[in-house]
Amino acid sequence: MRIGIVGAGILGLAVARQMARAGAEVTVLEKEPRVAAHQTGHNSGVVHAGIYYQPGSLKATLCREGAAMLREYCAEHGLPYDEVGKLVVASTRAELPGLRRIAERAGENGVPGIVELDAIGLREVEPYAVGVAAVHSPHTAITDFSAVARRLAADVAEAGGSVRLSRPVRAIRQTTDGVAVVAGPERLTFDRLISCAGLGSDRVADLARAGGDVRIVPFRGEYYRLAGSARDLVNGLIYPVPDPRYPFLGVHLTRRIDGEVLVGPNAVPALALEGYSWRRASARDLRGILSWPGTRRLAAEHWRTGLREVYGSLIKRAFVSAARRYVPALSSADLVRTEGGVRAQAVSRDGGLLDDFVIDVRGRIVLVRNAPSPAATSSLAIARHIALTVPLTS
Repeated sequence: MRIGIVGAGILGLAVARQMARAGAEVTVLEKEPRVAAHQTGHNSGVVHAGIYYQPGSLKATLCREGAAMLREYCAEHGLPYDEVGKLVVASTRAELPGLRRIAERAGENGVPGIVELDAIGLREVEPYAVGVAAVHSPHTAITDFSAVARRLAADVAEAGGSVRLSRPVRAIRQTTDGVAVVAGPERLTFDRLISCAGLGSDRVADLARAGGDVRIVPFRGEYYRLAGSARDLVNGLIYPVPDPRYPFLGVHLTRRIDGEVLVGPNAVPALALEGYSWRRASARDLRGILSWPGTRRLAAEHWRTGLREVYGSLIKRAFVSAARRYVPALSSADLVRTEGGVRAQAVSRDGGLLDDFVIDVRGRIVLVRNAPSPAATSSLAIARHIALTVPLTS
């Protein structure tokens, strides 16, 4: 069985490994000259425990399964994995009902070790944090997802598969017998094609003539890092109570596996699918983004929130203020701008922000339409889930 995978992020490589280990002849096609070039290599490295997600959803199920699988995988291959723990902090009494819902949802999702803390208890976990109450998830961890992706690529090669870099997919044609693909200078034929293209998901779907009711709208997440001794103010992960209207978690403080502490991200509309800064814009991408009816409906309903996010992007003191709600000892001098990322967020035709993973099967082609956070955490479990939908016989 010949299977092509589009995208060498952590998800595409996890799917390739799963298929190769099942005996398929696997070829991964990646347009960049390295693996993990986009979402995988531009995140904070958090291995989520599954406390936020709707019980019974793919996110809830696959996050819990994926976190366990990832922990085992990292131990097997000597990859970094550190359970630093997460505090979700209510900064005011008005946020207490939302915090209670987080605790209830964590319980429904089977997240281990969840503890509800008062203002004194949360400071025993994070001495410099403040709030009226918190939920503590001690098994939330951090890792290096780029390192995991490189190990997965090695697994694919060891199983007889091929990871071909600098191979942008230019054409796809599905027939009754297979899927013909032009990637860079090569013409290839597969029995099945699986797209894990992230920010490029719509382009792959368009090439496959597989229109749908969702499109990717990119949101840039910008970060600062804590400088010098300010890093000692944060032991693990400090998060706000999220706004249930959005799949974004708000500005938070995150200790990374390399010892750095990130502050962020916000969520501002990007001016290109790979728009990692305001300077990176693409007229072609913008036409596609703005022509989607869902984008216009999203903007019409949530423009006030969008303006607040843009203000936080342009005015540093707004970012600092958001961080100081949880760690008041921070000052503006403690925050230094660092590299951000872009989230491939699927938006429906009616302007809804899709929260769950979306996997679309079109004949011999499988399209991962929406796989934002916690997709990296869930990658091994998503790969197993996809494998169950792709028969390994022609």
